[in-house]
Amino acid sequence: MQGMGSYMNGFLVAAGLIMAIGAQNAFVLAQGLRREHHLSAAVVCMTCDALLVTAGTFGLASLLQRHPLAMEITRWGGILFLVGYALLALRRALGSQSLVGMDPDRPRRSRQAVLMTTLAVTLLNPHVYLDTLVLIGSVGAQQDLPALFALGAASASVVWFFSLALGAARLAPWLQRPLTWRLIDIGVAAMMLRVAWSLVWPA
Repeated sequence: MQGMGSYMNGFLVAAGLIMAIGAQNAFVLAQGLRREHHLSAAVVCMTCDALLVTAGTFGLASLLQRHPLAMEITRWGGILFLVGYALLALRRALGSQSLVGMDPDRPRRSRQAVLMTTLAVTLLNPHVYLDTLVLIGSVGAQQDLPALFALGAASASVVWFFSLALGAARLAPWLQRPLTWRLIDIGVAAMMLRVAWSLVWPA
């Protein structure tokens, strides 16, 4: 029972943070709708989450809290990346390069390009470190069985990102209109800018 309690604590804490709309979710959703290496993108997100949660649970959270300069550098790097990604999405939405779903004439990005972008969306977003290393890690470090807590948190990430990627892919046949893709790009841009703004003026 004690082990199950630690596992469920990890699952619920991580689920509450991961399911909040953020840069990772917006990106995986967009990739799922395009059916463009969406499962690979989901695997990268859940793998990074699992590694960061484990590192935070076993001590990295306290290390980062003692080195605010490292967090500040990461914060501004993330702001620049998020703003750049938002501008690219707006360019697609307002120009002739807007997403067009399963259009066979639309050039597809390589798996490597998608994986590199996924890593950038994940690792250049300071919210990921705050959620996984600091918040989840700090809670996990206090558990009687921290390893099971970390496993529960990783399980939440697996369930969420696979559901997001597969669910979006199933909706793709109903999302073929160019207007829909323009709205998706506008929504993605708005989300990236919102996250960037929250980093410029943290609570």
